[in-house]
Amino acid sequence: MQDQGKVDALRRNEISRPAGKPVSPGGQLKHVRAQLGMTTREVAVFSKLIAEAEGNNEFLVSGPWLTQIENEKTSLPSIYKLFTLASVYGLSYANLLALYGVDVNKIKMFHARMPLAKTHLAQHEAAEHAATSLELPVRFDAGLNMSKTNLLSRMIETWGRVPLEFIQHLDMRHRLYGFIGFSDYTLYPLLRPGAFVEVDPELKIPEQRSTRSEFDRPIYFVDLRNEYACSWCEIIEDKLLLLAHPLSPAKSRSVAFPRDAEIIGQVTGVAMRIGISLPETIGKISGAPSQP
Repeated sequence: MQDQGKVDALRRNEISRPAGKPVSPGGQLKHVRAQLGMTTREVAVFSKLIAEAEGNNEFLVSGPWLTQIENEKTSLPSIYKLFTLASVYGLSYANLLALYGVDVNKIKMFHARMPLAKTHLAQHEAAEHAATSLELPVRFDAGLNMSKTNLLSRMIETWGRVPLEFIQHLDMRHRLYGFIGFSDYTLYPLLRPGAFVEVDPELKIPEQRSTRSEFDRPIYFVDLRNEYACSWCEIIEDKLLLLAHPLSPAKSRSVAFPRDAEIIGQVTGVAMRIGISLPETIGKISGAPSQP
């Protein structure tokens, strides 16, 4: 059974580590080679096939070089030779890089933290071991009124498994996600109907601070007991003001606070479509003035 486990690990492009004390990257490579029953000479012979196919001798691996890599902790393989070992051993390049402390899954994370001044395309390949999945909605409640603003968790009828690669930037543990109803024009055109918003439930107290633009002004997701709202907020005595955008056809309104309203959290992210027409009429808009 133990040998079968080793074979299964190799089939999954994983590196099976020897039991006992921590092993160096070279030691783990040696362990993989031993599992495959290969000699250093055989690895060298196979490397010639790769070097000839690529037309580059940098892919060549010699027996003495491989012995050095496996036994000396300070020895590092080049990107070419690491590719050769991945090819010969049937392992993913990402897993071999991880042996030497390079986690390719962090590329997107670190790029997102770079304060780059120029607008640009961020191109990243899908992670090789992105088979990890997460439960996400695949069917919404058939009786759901999509014209109303709501929390995403209350709109779901069926959850399904979705590859984690597609949602790596979602923080499902520490954030809530809301949907702006198709008739909710409270913050239009800043926040369009049909948008999805990320909500930080730790930020529940409206900030009273000067901002450079409306984009810097905090937006809050609010539970009004029988519906939800998403707007700028101010607290005046026992009233919570839900402020509409100056260009919105909807009106600002006030509710008793905290009796009739609870601030769910501050909006920290928005995903919405632009450049498309919104067909709702004024009469259908939440909070719009009544028509004579």
